[in-house]
Amino acid sequence: MYRLDEKLARIRAGNYKRTDFIIADAKDGDMGPSMTSTGPKRGKDGKWTRYYTRPEFLRNIRAVIEQDIVDIMLTSASNLEALVEMGAYRNSVVKPAIRANDTTDVWVVRGASYSKQPSRPFRSANLARVMHGGLRPSPGTPVTGTDLGLYSVTFNNDLDHDYASLEAFGAFREDAARNGFKYFLEVFNPNVDCKIDPEQIPFYVNDCLMRCIAGVTKADRPQFLKIPFNGPKALDELASYDPSVIVGVLGGGAGTTRDCFELINQSEKYGARVALFGRKINLAEDPLAMVTFMREVASGNIAPAEAVKAYHASLKKSGIAPMRELAADNEITEKVLKGA
Repeated sequence: MYRLDEKLARIRAGNYKRTDFIIADAKDGDMGPSMTSTGPKRGKDGKWTRYYTRPEFLRNIRAVIEQDIVDIMLTSASNLEALVEMGAYRNSVVKPAIRANDTTDVWVVRGASYSKQPSRPFRSANLARVMHGGLRPSPGTPVTGTDLGLYSVTFNNDLDHDYASLEAFGAFREDAARNGFKYFLEVFNPNVDCKIDPEQIPFYVNDCLMRCIAGVTKADRPQFLKIPFNGPKALDELASYDPSVIVGVLGGGAGTTRDCFELINQSEKYGARVALFGRKINLAEDPLAMVTFMREVASGNIAPAEAVKAYHASLKKSGIAPMRELAADNEITEKVLKGA
């Protein structure tokens, strides 16, 4: 059994403790920004030199898996296949997951404007092959890849685009049911001007999310949700509405180290039980140290401000130059976190 399964079981049974907070490393950026998503390779002075190559990126992912702190490692299907072939998941209790669809709003490749147009559904991954290590499965074939993926939807208050997104979501659920594939559901904030009062957008997202799964029975429901942190009121409303639905938050931009730890702390406080962070880990000076202190904050062992100081002390001990001075890195810069 994966550690994730044990934590989800305790949360669903009403036995949640802060040590059960689920942390996922979202290393699936090659499905969106593509080549630049591997992150910056820095010199000893901490300055950017180039982007990591795919082999280097795979080694970085493997290091996080072997660190054995995160509960989920989210990657593209092709990188999952490579990691399985490398033996990265052999005897590991870190759950592999794949990005099961790649809607157009995540296509933020260099020079393109796709992400500035209303989101359209699209899906690359073949669920059967993902589950069975790239092979064409026969009846009774054991899972050798993963049976868990992220499915993403973006609502824009646009009937035609939103209808198409929901139709595609329905087709995905049917495919998942045929293959015994589980998923968690991500709903982004609108990616274009949706003609809604900005103050209402968090609640628009909440309503759209719960409306789109209201007609879905237990067997086909997501394992948990992934949404932006739109402030305490919106998160508390969503987390309180239906205790059978586990709510998680996404990381957003890199921000400061304090932003990362504050987001973990505030999300847990207002009802989230999962954090799925990509850039906040991948763009850190020391991703492994960042993950270590994320876990400490999530478990309630250290306050965010003290965690930033401890992180900087770790960088100094490792001889890694920080991107910011301690005082600047211990500031909250993300607006949604300041008012909480």
